[in-house]
Amino acid sequence: MDGNRYINPYTDYGFKYLFGTEPNKELTLDFVNALLQGREVIKSLTLLPSEQLGDTEDDRRSVFDVYCENEKGDKIIIEMQKAEQQWFKDRSVYYSSFPIRSQGEKGKWLFGLKAVYTIGILNFVFDEDKDDENYYHHIVQLMDVNKKKVFYDKLTYIYLEMPKFRKTEDELVDMTDKWLYTLKNLPRLLERPNALQERIFSKFFEVAEVAALSKEEYAKYWESEKVFYDNQGAFMTADYKGYTRGVVEGEAKGRAEGIEENKRENARRMKTDGMSAELIAKYTGLSTEQINAL
Repeated sequence: MDGNRYINPYTDYGFKYLFGTEPNKELTLDFVNALLQGREVIKSLTLLPSEQLGDTEDDRRSVFDVYCENEKGDKIIIEMQKAEQQWFKDRSVYYSSFPIRSQGEKGKWLFGLKAVYTIGILNFVFDEDKDDENYYHHIVQLMDVNKKKVFYDKLTYIYLEMPKFRKTEDELVDMTDKWLYTLKNLPRLLERPNALQERIFSKFFEVAEVAALSKEEYAKYWESEKVFYDNQGAFMTADYKGYTRGVVEGEAKGRAEGIEENKRENARRMKTDGMSAELIAKYTGLSTEQINAL
């Protein structure tokens, strides 16, 4: 069996097992309510098929990690995004279009829509917010830019930049903190932390035990974990190569700029000594135009 006591929620199978299965939807309900932070209180959830098809055979399809609806019929998409993706925001907006379009009715329909929530658990940070280390829980809705007020509250995107969440067990304040701490640290934990005494975490840590998986479940989880670590290795290698290439290119660029600056400095001195531009060009390799501009 795996060396870790608890399931890694960053694996595809692990996350779907913990939050996308019928026996565990109570965990999903509590997790979603924690992220909404009182803006909406969901009383019950129904899991829905995760694969969504387009209107025609030529349309693209989407496969959500977890897809469900609450007691009012509002749709909730939950995605675990393990690696940075250039068009991630575009993709999350595109994904939200499927539960919107699925509400269309034939005949005389007045376009009344149920709300759609898209939750992204990100194992990366947004470039535009990378310098704001304490801002990791985004709640995004359509806004009237001039009035700075929510214009439309039925379309909500919640993004969690997990690398920024660095709270220790002693710093956990509310259920949002506790769920984020659990998700981020679960693969490394040896036992349930003392700060997580709520009943929901009793169930969570019980079902998250790797040893509790059946042979069939463990085989799927092991394969998913292998893919996760293979991808992590590939990402780290790409980052290292990119860093190394950047250093080499930066050093080469720096040397070239240094040589050019040295040529210009020598040319200034020759020009001060009264040498002609043509002669300076011969000894420095600069053009007469560059020399005259000095």
